[in-house]
Amino acid sequence: MKFATLPNNTPDGRLHVVSRDLARSAPANNVETLQSLMENWDRLADALEAQYSDLNAGAGENFDPSTALAPLPRAWQWLDGSAYDSHGDLMQAVFKLDPTPKGRPLMYQGMSHEFLPSTSNVAFPSEEDGIDFEGEFGLICDEVPMGVSAAEARVHIRLLVQINDWSLRTLAPIEMKTGFGWIHAKPACSVAPVAVTPDELGTAWRDARVDLPLTVDLNGTRFGNAEGYPMSYGFDELLAHAAYSRKLCAGTILGSGTVSNENFREIGSSCLAERRGIELLDHGAPQTPYMKFGDHIRMECRLRNGDPVFGPIDQKVVSQS
Repeated sequence: MKFATLPNNTPDGRLHVVSRDLARSAPANNVETLQSLMENWDRLADALEAQYSDLNAGAGENFDPSTALAPLPRAWQWLDGSAYDSHGDLMQAVFKLDPTPKGRPLMYQGMSHEFLPSTSNVAFPSEEDGIDFEGEFGLICDEVPMGVSAAEARVHIRLLVQINDWSLRTLAPIEMKTGFGWIHAKPACSVAPVAVTPDELGTAWRDARVDLPLTVDLNGTRFGNAEGYPMSYGFDELLAHAAYSRKLCAGTILGSGTVSNENFREIGSSCLAERRGIELLDHGAPQTPYMKFGDHIRMECRLRNGDPVFGPIDQKVVSQS
């Protein structure tokens, strides 16, 4: 199944079921919001499957992904991992950081009270803050009991999403030194318009990973096309890690971290910091600037046959003032 949230003058919008080709949609039967669906998945999913089949057969109204809000415009919890070792190893080399212990996923808890629509302009206070995008995949789970194993956690992965986890790179080192976590360096994330059940990926949902490329274009030029599969920890393992000492509420969003591959020099990157790190190692200094006001970022994941999955994130950076 595929879902989107359309605006209705409330903070959480109105949940819609969307056809597989993202061409048609209809208000979800008997459930108003995606949060409510996550809290009542077992009771509601079968009826929504029937509605989804009707949409794929031609029912519903035309769907314009650019009008959608984030699938969950606000959530009780947002957890972001860093599951691609190629990205982490490069950042350690560039910033001369001590190696992180192996065998334990990296994860932090970020702001969750706002997730940005996929086509809205994104405002920041200053270009001097080092504006960067980070292309990720993510999940939305139903309620996860404390202490689940990875195998047990997998059944709680109800939906997959595509995320742009905005970062302000100049501010990050300052906050890292405090040891307290992110405030200024991690503003609201943007989310592609459609959330999908894992079965929509077919064989590309493999080992609790998205086995598809994430295409990133900066100002109309191809910037990266990294594959999603090479995670050091699958989403089931990340979810189990997050639930070690806490129950996860239904509607928790969990991100993969920046999608990255070891051959980043050939296939490109999903964030500017990685490109700048490569340039620093290869040429002695970064050459690619961080984003300026007016710059445009586009991200999209499609199936191998070209069919759409989440719809694109397609945004411009603007000044807050």
